[in-house]
Amino acid sequence: MCVGKCTRILGPCLIALGVLSIAANVLLLFPSWTWSYVKEGRITKQAMQVPGVWGGGIIVLLAATQITAVGWHCGRSSDCGTCRNMFLSIVLSGLALLGSTACFILSGVGLTNGPLCLYNQTEVLQWDYPFSLSSRAQNYLYDPSLWNSVCIEPPNVVAWNIYFFSVLLVISVVEMVLASLQVINGFFGCLCGLCEGK
Repeated sequence: MCVGKCTRILGPCLIALGVLSIAANVLLLFPSWTWSYVKEGRITKQAMQVPGVWGGGIIVLLAATQITAVGWHCGRSSDCGTCRNMFLSIVLSGLALLGSTACFILSGVGLTNGPLCLYNQTEVLQWDYPFSLSSRAQNYLYDPSLWNSVCIEPPNVVAWNIYFFSVLLVISVVEMVLASLQVINGFFGCLCGLCEGK
């Protein structure tokens, strides 16, 4: 596959993943479709840091739009500053790789720590991270019976966090792979050109 065609495939894939990452992180802020927890500041710390918006979303979208533009513009024009544009795509893809890595790390930490929720701690209701404070931290992901029995409020917050942090993890892994491929592709584009019509 030539460099130009690869660029035209990788760019739109990264755009779709960036949009999905933003959507997943925004949904993570509204457990059980309720906005009152955001207003009260009772959202998991890693969700409030919005790694899916800035890391897996905006940074990846910046790289993806440039990659897509280079692929389509240079496919139709013989004089498009190929080396300069491909070098820029290498730099932006490197930033996208860093952003998606940050999203991966913060999503993993959010998944490991569990959600911020109201739970019963020795007859006193308390807002905290119950799964990171006890021996249950090792197995809450594998024991669905704990999901609704430990956290009282927000309803179904454990499943909500597991689903959306897992989605962010998968999206960020795919973004890291595609951004790495574009770094390699951009390197060959600088050396060999886009090989359109060859």
